[in-house]
Amino acid sequence: MGAQDQRQRWVVWTQMDAHRVTLGMTRDDLRRVYLHLQLARLTDDRITVLREREICPPGPSSWGHEAAQVGCANALLIGQDYLLPYYRDLGLMLAIGLSPLEILLNQLGRATDRISGGRMRPAQWNSKVLRVISASGLMATQTLHAAGIAFALQIAQRTEIAMTFLGEGATSEGDFHEALNFASIHRLGVVFVCENNGIALSTPQARQMAVPYVADRAAAYGMTGIVVDGTNVLAVISAARDAVAQARHGGGPTLLEIIIPRRPAAVSINDHSAELADPVALFGAYLLERGDLTPELDRRLARQIASELDEAEQDALAAPAPDLASEEAPTLASPQTLDGAIRGEV
Repeated sequence: MGAQDQRQRWVVWTQMDAHRVTLGMTRDDLRRVYLHLQLARLTDDRITVLREREICPPGPSSWGHEAAQVGCANALLIGQDYLLPYYRDLGLMLAIGLSPLEILLNQLGRATDRISGGRMRPAQWNSKVLRVISASGLMATQTLHAAGIAFALQIAQRTEIAMTFLGEGATSEGDFHEALNFASIHRLGVVFVCENNGIALSTPQARQMAVPYVADRAAAYGMTGIVVDGTNVLAVISAARDAVAQARHGGGPTLLEIIIPRRPAAVSINDHSAELADPVALFGAYLLERGDLTPELDRRLARQIASELDEAEQDALAAPAPDLASEEAPTLASPQTLDGAIRGEV
């Protein structure tokens, strides 16, 4: 490892130590975070393989987003706060309780998929039990939904908050600006998380905005804007907890921008600079250095996750496809169901 890489690693680990002390995280807490990071990475890798075999439909990878998503999950009251994710939020869904089998059933479009029964495109996450609200196929609409939910919670004088996720490309949509404006005016308990990987769909960030960071836009709305390093999961947890606490206690919304690393090209095994751009490898190296993880435990954890994914893949591949004869069943509701929904019984 070169001297510059060693200095950079030392700086990052020093920052992690500071957040660890501030957050009061135990060894078990740190290992649980690492488990979720590895689960997200290895599940994404497995889905990538299935796509290459043309078993899964094409879709975006979540590589590099693991610390952003797992970190934010650690700031929430899971099953109480409302989540409005976007299509890359695989790690978030795993961290709040979805299993690899549930993920793969959704990716393969199986009838036993709890998210949509195999009827929607993959990764339009939702869960009534976990309070995850399904996104539409349009960019940034979830930001308006999050503001609306937070407004309803405020009227009802409840303490739950809403957290929504989006990429930096979605910040060019009008819905995003309307949501931030409304949330700021009413001081709503909502956190807007921008996972900025610099990719969007086709347009570079410099062609979308004249400011260096998405979070710079927060000042125009009179709300808090934070930029955090997406390779440092402890920094994400710290920033997300601050934003959630502010939202929960009447302090208003936050625009939390997490800078996601680009996936590095193939590098030499002796090139440790790649590790510094990988949130999973970086946190694993930190835990090994500090004695919170051993090489054997790390290998055992990887084997355990791989075994779970093997079993999940087999079960998902064996699961039945949706019955075409029932294609209208989830679309049309009975009058009784509609009446119950209006009364809040459904």
